[in-house]
Amino acid sequence: MTKDFRPTDYILESMQTGKKFEDAGWTLDAPNEEKPALIRAIYNKKQINVKDNSMGIYKFSDWLPISKTLDGSSAPATYKSEGLAKYLGLNNLYITYSGYWPEKGANFRTCSFKETEAYAVCGRLDNNNKILVVASAGNTARAFARVCSDNNIPLLLCVPEDNLNALWFGEPIKENVKLVATKSGSDYFDAIHLSNIACQLDEFIAEGGAKNVARRDGMACTVNSAVTEIGKIPDYYFQAVGSGTGAIAAWEANLRFIEDGRFGKNKMKLMVSQNTPFLPMYDAWKKDSREILPLDDNMARKQVEEIVAKVLSNRKPPYSITGGLYDAMKDAGGDVLKATNEEALEAAKIFEETEGNDIHPAAAVAVATLINYAKEGKLDKEACVMLNITGGGEERFKREKEVVYLKPSHVFDINPDLSEVKKVMDKLFQL
Repeated sequence: MTKDFRPTDYILESMQTGKKFEDAGWTLDAPNEEKPALIRAIYNKKQINVKDNSMGIYKFSDWLPISKTLDGSSAPATYKSEGLAKYLGLNNLYITYSGYWPEKGANFRTCSFKETEAYAVCGRLDNNNKILVVASAGNTARAFARVCSDNNIPLLLCVPEDNLNALWFGEPIKENVKLVATKSGSDYFDAIHLSNIACQLDEFIAEGGAKNVARRDGMACTVNSAVTEIGKIPDYYFQAVGSGTGAIAAWEANLRFIEDGRFGKNKMKLMVSQNTPFLPMYDAWKKDSREILPLDDNMARKQVEEIVAKVLSNRKPPYSITGGLYDAMKDAGGDVLKATNEEALEAAKIFEETEGNDIHPAAAVAVATLINYAKEGKLDKEACVMLNITGGGEERFKREKEVVYLKPSHVFDINPDLSEVKKVMDKLFQL
């Protein structure tokens, strides 16, 4: 923690009513409002002052709702593409890379932009001695485990058993981090359900997902990086989405930059993508439906098994909620696109050949949709395009370092009861 860091000055605002209120420390919802809605951080500093790279993600602390900084973070790296840009015939393609690519200045030790969330959320966390609970399909769990282990923050992770291969690390994880899983055949939604049961116990506190302003504003550092590096707000924003939280964050950052006044007044078109056949947001958007269309649980689990980008598997994303992805896209413009497993694998190969580093399957889905969109002639070659590479460098990281895996302390059935969860937690955390 930086000793001379002063907590960021901000207030919170309801996206439903516009009512402004103070952050009580871990506020996830607007007080005394019945209809669910996201809340937003309104920062005292309207013009961002980007600090030194040595501060990692906290170089953007003017627009992070934090009370402290933590050790070990890296900011995303934005650079102007040459190889992929030439392949696509684009003159202003910028890549924002959150992963392991030291030569570009990207030093994400978990190789995922989920680190931006973890460092922001844990920087907001006050010292209330409660155990933070995070549900994840993989990358988020890896990021929070690394950050909480390094900074001695008690953490409970809930992850589907089939996704445990995502829990790899360059150094061992300390005992303050505990991992539990939902049995094989379960998915991210089942892990969320388990985390909700744990949060009924007094000793635990929910991380909050998209409702946590620190999570969204941490992810917004990808756009903070791009806009301040390019010198203007891009015309297009490409990203693959599981929950859509990163795209909501991008929209919110865009609005802050408009208010900043130095980077333009345009709104980036949000070009978000999903992995076929799991397409809940794609299907809803194409029908212009605010609500996610009904999908049988077992069918959803089967579709999740089929997709190569497992992290894009949220069955109940913050799409419909006021201030969520539907509202973001209606305001900013854009489209929901899709890519098959084969298209994503081909796109990953093209990216590595043209740019020189490997990328995660979710990022490959975004690249695949950008390739398709450009090849269909839908992008002006002079358009300023931001491609958010949400994870990469993992293959290189694993070649260069010896990795260890975090094993679950307990595997639960898909729908455990509270007493069983309590018994396991009492034992794990010696409550």
